[in-house]
Amino acid sequence: MTDIVATLAGGEVERRQRRGWLFSAIWLAFLFYPLERILQYRGPWPWTVAGYVSLVLFAVVFLLGFRDFRRRLHDDDRRPERTRRAWTTLFLLTALLVPVVPAAGDAVLTGSVYLAVFGIITLPGRTGVAVVAVVAAAVETLPRVVDGWTPDNSAAITVVAAAMAAWGVKTLIQRNAQLLEVRRRLADLAVVEERERLARDVHDILGHSLTVVTVKAELAGRLIDHDPRRAAAEIADIEVLARQALADVRSTVGGFRHLRLDEELLGAHSALDAAEIELCRHGTVDDVPEDRRELFARVLREAVTNVVRHSGASTCTVDLGRERITVEDDGIGPGAGGEHGSTGSGLSGLADLVRDAGGTLTIARGTRGGFRVTAEVRE
Repeated sequence: MTDIVATLAGGEVERRQRRGWLFSAIWLAFLFYPLERILQYRGPWPWTVAGYVSLVLFAVVFLLGFRDFRRRLHDDDRRPERTRRAWTTLFLLTALLVPVVPAAGDAVLTGSVYLAVFGIITLPGRTGVAVVAVVAAAVETLPRVVDGWTPDNSAAITVVAAAMAAWGVKTLIQRNAQLLEVRRRLADLAVVEERERLARDVHDILGHSLTVVTVKAELAGRLIDHDPRRAAAEIADIEVLARQALADVRSTVGGFRHLRLDEELLGAHSALDAAEIELCRHGTVDDVPEDRRELFARVLREAVTNVVRHSGASTCTVDLGRERITVEDDGIGPGAGGEHGSTGSGLSGLADLVRDAGGTLTIARGTRGGFRVTAEVRE
């Protein structure tokens, strides 16, 4: 499920980037003014052709430049490579306006809006503002120094207003891109957490099942000569355990596996009995609230697996209560050497589970010298 979420988050980013050209295409409506002037031009036809071709190339370069900006949203806009690309596109746009002048006249100044918008969007803050200022000054100055051009006192205001609108859109686009990136990273984190959970569950299943299978196989080997009937029963149990472990792994991978405390108590009794460890139980399943039974079942499974595998104990006590479960043995205990002297990856993962449930897991030396594992979840 989390893989699907991550894929959808990445797909949304790609779709938004593909749709980004629509915003830049809206600005092309301003090209109507120089285009209309070219249509009215009655001079030499080469200038007419040059005007049309230059306007088309101008529109294409503007769209491609804006597309490049959208694809590099996560780059620092002060990076030299990005800045060089922006300046190159800006100079190319300016150069493409020159062949439009003979046929369009002062209508070519409409292109100043594109220069200001592109500069404020693609260049670093102060540099972009400087470009807007230069463009605004040019649209005010050129009509007053070029013969036949009509000054427009609102031209600079139009350029500045368009640049401010573009700056606002740029900020919004960047914020949206950052939010989408955060969502993608959260989805990736969810995938990692789900995989860790799956690995932990499979570790618990196989660790417990293979431990019991090993103990029962050793017991069957000892019994096969003087008690073949019981040896056969142990071998039959091994087959059942193997099938159950396979089913549990499949259920875990499918996300449908839930542990039952009563079943884990029966499994613990069978495993301890095969290891010739006496089980002493205090409390019943009914003493444990429904919402804590699966957690306590996980604690019981991991703790009993460690007792069977490492403790060398003769007795194991399981104490069930409303707020806690305690599993204690009289074996070698912590710090006595061997694997039993450490918490291991299973108990470490178990500590994470208990903590996620709002409880605490305590691992210490018991009153009888062995291990004591206590999981406590207070109301």
